[in-house]
Parts: sequence; C-alpha cells; structure tokens
Amino acid sequence: MIKNLNTLFVTMFGLGRIKIIPGTFGSLATVLILYFFFHIYNISSNIILLFLLIIFILSFFTIAAHIRDNKNKDPSEVIIDEFIGQSIPIYLYEISHGTKKTSDEALIFYIICFILFRFFDIVKPFPVNFFDKNYKNSFGVIMDDVFAGIYVVLSLISFMILKNYII
Repeated sequence: MIKNLNTLFVTMFGLGRIKIIPGTFGSLATVLILYFFFHIYNISSNIILLFLLIIFILSFFTIAAHIRDNKNKDPSEVIIDEFIGQSIPIYLYEISHGTKKTSDEALIFYIICFILFRFFDIVKPFPVNFFDKNYKNSFGVIMDDVFAGIYVVLSLISFMILKNYII
C-alpha cells in the first residue's frame, strides 16, 4: 500500500509512466496546477508555499524509497522533481512586485517559464549537470531540477534588466 502511494507521488499520479517525454508532461502539469491554484481558485500564496515545501521535503524520502532497489537512480518515471523545479520560477513570479497579475499575463509568463525550464532541464548547464552526474540519489534527482528552476529565474531577471536598458 505504502509503495503504491509512493509510486503515485513520485510519478505525479502515473503521469511519469507516459513513455515519451514524461518530464515535459510533468512540467506542463505543474504549469496547469499552479495556474489553477493562483488564478482560478485564488489560493493564498502562503498556502501554496506551504504545499510546495511539503512536496519538496517529502520528495527526498519518496524518491529515495522509489530508487532504493533500482539500478537506474534517476528513472524517467520520477517526475515530482520536475514539479519542484518548475514551481520555483512560477511561484516567485506570482509573489513578485506585490502587484496583481492578470490571468492573461500569467499565462504568457507561465509558457515562457515552461519553455525555459525544459531547456535548462534538457541542456543541463553547470551546476545542473553537476548534481545530475555526481549525486545518484534523491538529492541529485531533485537538485538538478531546482537549479534548472533557478536558471529560469536568473534568465528572466537578466531579460528584465536588459529590457530596461534597451527600451
């Protein structure tokens, strides 16, 4: 029973079992979930942060249990790490500037975050590749996506700074 619940969690309720591009589907599901939380259900950003922190902490244990007897220490069906990494830029966007974001603005931003996150998660620039190659455990599985999410944030900040100097 516990093993089945664990598998449901790390595969985002089976979404990670999709044979082609499961990470992309996990990221896309994250975008949709967070869009609904922030813009349809209007859930408080503090509640969403608590939810994200619980998932982050729980992921270390559930991924470790899932890969314990597996030769592949970063199996493609484990996509909860995509949820964590993709959540970082979206959450920070939603709480930034203290202004209300319209649903249309948010949708455009979420799409940009999705594309950038998938780019950094696939290309794996340093230190994303460092965690991916050197930590064959739940820490490595999670942290490479955390740093891909941080790269998205840094990229967007860089674009905003450049935009201010160009326009």
